[in-house]
Amino acid sequence: MRPARLILTVLILGLAGAGLALAAGLVRLPDRWNPFAPPVIADAPNLLTGWKIARLKDAPDQCLTVLETGSLAFTPVPDRQTAESCGFRNAVRVGGAEDLRFSSGFAASCPLMVAWSIFERHILQPAARRHFASPVARVEHLGTYACRPVRGGSTPSQHATANAIDIAGLVLADGTRITLARDWSGDDARKRAFLRELRDGACEVFRGVLGPDYNAAHRDHFHLDMGRWSICR
Repeated sequence: MRPARLILTVLILGLAGAGLALAAGLVRLPDRWNPFAPPVIADAPNLLTGWKIARLKDAPDQCLTVLETGSLAFTPVPDRQTAESCGFRNAVRVGGAEDLRFSSGFAASCPLMVAWSIFERHILQPAARRHFASPVARVEHLGTYACRPVRGGSTPSQHATANAIDIAGLVLADGTRITLARDWSGDDARKRAFLRELRDGACEVFRGVLGPDYNAAHRDHFHLDMGRWSICR
């Protein structure tokens, strides 16, 4: 278990012990440190962010309310099962954002898009401005939904429920294009540092983060998901 996740577990257990006091109104925590309060996209991520987002899985109305406070343009998608272990639940169709476009529209779970909105606001765009003095204007992705198991196994992939997105590249507002396939190990030190900062930052928001350091299948993209298990590679 990663140190941050261990600290989070201890923190949650401690806060759970104070649950009765919270319910009785005897203790008042700031919402960003209250594990029972929904996440706020405007708040910088902390040790409770992943926990808060995960709780939205079974709270579709609350999830949509949270997502509406971000910049994504989206419409809810009706729940439906497309095959055994595959389908959509608590999902939205995304077309883009106010100042950021995707290479194509897609359907994704609402909690995944809440995580993306926090990542985009607090990690992706600040890192782009810091490294290149230009924000990200376009995200090149490889899709979200695919009814298939994890590669090389039989367990359903997070893609089978549109709970994962694969990011292959980014285009900045000044026209600079950055791709995982070319720039993760390329000659441009700024791009290498930028991509690693994104990977590390994503691990503080998403449950699963896999990139070129994980295996050859991920050499050209970041896999970001809100699944059950925590992994950062």
